[in-house]
Amino acid sequence: MAPAGKVTGFHREGNGWFCNAGLPSDITVVVDGIKFHLHKFPLVSKCGKIARICEESSEKALLTVLEEFPGGPDTFLIAVKFCYGLRMELTPRNIVMVYCAADYLQMMDEYGEDNLLSKSENFFHKNVLHNWKDCILALQSSDPVIARAEKLQIIRKCLSALSMMVCTDPSLFGWPMMMYGSLQSPGGSILWNGINTGARIRSAESDWWFEDISYLSVGLFERLINTMETRGIRPEILVGAIMYYGRKYLPGLGRWKSGQSGKTRTVASFSLTPAVVDQKVLIETIEKLLPEKKGKSFCCFLLGLLRVALILGVSQMCKDSLERRIGMQLEVATLDSLLIPAYSDSDTLYDVDCVERIIHHFMSSESRTTSFSPPSLDPETSPASEPLRKVAKLIDNYIAEVASDVNLKPRKIRFLAEALPESSRPLHDGLYRALDIYFKAHPWLSEKEKEELCNTIDYQKLSIDACAHASQNARLPLRVVLQVLFFEQMQLRTALAGCLNVLDTESAPAGPMTVPSEMAGQIVQRDGWITVVRENQVLKGDMESMRSRVGELEEEFNKIKQEMKKVTKSHSSLSSPRLVARKIGCKLIPRSTDAQPDPVDSAGPTPRASVEQARRSHHSRHRKSFSLF
Repeated sequence: MAPAGKVTGFHREGNGWFCNAGLPSDITVVVDGIKFHLHKFPLVSKCGKIARICEESSEKALLTVLEEFPGGPDTFLIAVKFCYGLRMELTPRNIVMVYCAADYLQMMDEYGEDNLLSKSENFFHKNVLHNWKDCILALQSSDPVIARAEKLQIIRKCLSALSMMVCTDPSLFGWPMMMYGSLQSPGGSILWNGINTGARIRSAESDWWFEDISYLSVGLFERLINTMETRGIRPEILVGAIMYYGRKYLPGLGRWKSGQSGKTRTVASFSLTPAVVDQKVLIETIEKLLPEKKGKSFCCFLLGLLRVALILGVSQMCKDSLERRIGMQLEVATLDSLLIPAYSDSDTLYDVDCVERIIHHFMSSESRTTSFSPPSLDPETSPASEPLRKVAKLIDNYIAEVASDVNLKPRKIRFLAEALPESSRPLHDGLYRALDIYFKAHPWLSEKEKEELCNTIDYQKLSIDACAHASQNARLPLRVVLQVLFFEQMQLRTALAGCLNVLDTESAPAGPMTVPSEMAGQIVQRDGWITVVRENQVLKGDMESMRSRVGELEEEFNKIKQEMKKVTKSHSSLSSPRLVARKIGCKLIPRSTDAQPDPVDSAGPTPRASVEQARRSHHSRHRKSFSLF
């Protein structure tokens, strides 16, 4: 047996490790297929497990296999060096492995003073738990031995230390050199008692630690977030960390940052290896960690997460939960993020069924909100209806976007249009535009199918431009066009009557002007009605004066003709029509040949023709002002 002091080291030959000693090995330990040719005395004096194996065996040359050894052959070599009294180094990267290996080999102080277990424990508590980067490194290296590390409470202590450092306000304390001494400051160095530490000031923002913890595995990241939540860290900060982690390992989410960009912030300036992540497990974990929160960027993130979840085929429970979360804040969603492609065997380009379910969740949450809200006299103007109006506008734009899909069935369009209550749309212009796009992309639809879709439109809620466009739209069924014309006339008549009432009130003597609220609402119901009605009134007055003037000219012309006939009969031989005309004050245009036109006709258009021309010009101008597209 070679004394431990004479051992200079170990060397590897093939698949085995050998001790540089003068005596042959009397025990062979196999770890993960690697053989260690060692000596009993150094091992028995330090390792309780090896001592018990040697006691149970009477063989001189003992062979033993250590199953599921923590850390594998590399960690066992460190423990062997410690037993032989050779130099071994504990680092944040190997401390968890060595700690677990010492526990596995039962290297307690009863088998040797200041044994490896107590030595590892002291290094872990005094060095690792007080240093941000060492905690991160220790946690990252603990995945292969997570079960034994849990038993030794290594994981719990690291997570608690990290959450405590995140909670601590650095302005209340100094800048510990142990934590930040190796960092470089982009804008200058921190002085510690006049000494240049080279440390970087922690960002005033709360996301300085997002990048560092993103190197942890999904399981450890989940436990760290839960620990931080227990510590009382604000939910919005935790949501930011979760979103950062998700975007790092789910590349498809990078598109849904909602304009947020910035430099990657990190405190630990050391080399870290990204974690190996199962994306399906990650999505399900993120869904469980996310709180019930609302916000535009958060909603965009949820929609991006749902999109990736549909691609990867996560559990139905996870997809349902994501759809429910999105439905609860659908009013802040964007059209771009709502256009979810159909990743299954569906014939349609977009996953309309998913949007249907999201709308259903929105209506369920909205009904619960409305039930607790105070009643309002006008449901369309109450504050509670504002989300409904936003969602209605969003869905109208969504229908218009997906309407060009030739495989989209009419019943899908109708469900989307009827999913929201009537009061959610003050105007139906957006819905009419969407249906017009759908009719244009589906010219083979029957009149019945078109009429069923048009029944979702309230023609009384169409603007004047939409009515004008619909009345000339050849894609609409004839019955629908007639209904549009009917309601357009009713609206015009109501608005004209209201305008006349207002004008009469304005021209009345001084006194209190009272306009019925109902009539006033009808007057300002559509943009531009007042202006159009005033123009029609002026034009109507001009036409009346022109009509009376034409009547007067016709009577005068008839009198002239009768007088001319009388003069012609009585003085046919003595007088000519030109002389008669001079007597009565008319001037006739001379005609040199028979091919010249009649004097009256050649003088220009008749007064009636001028009136008709003026009418045609007015109607043409009126139609032009009503064009929609």
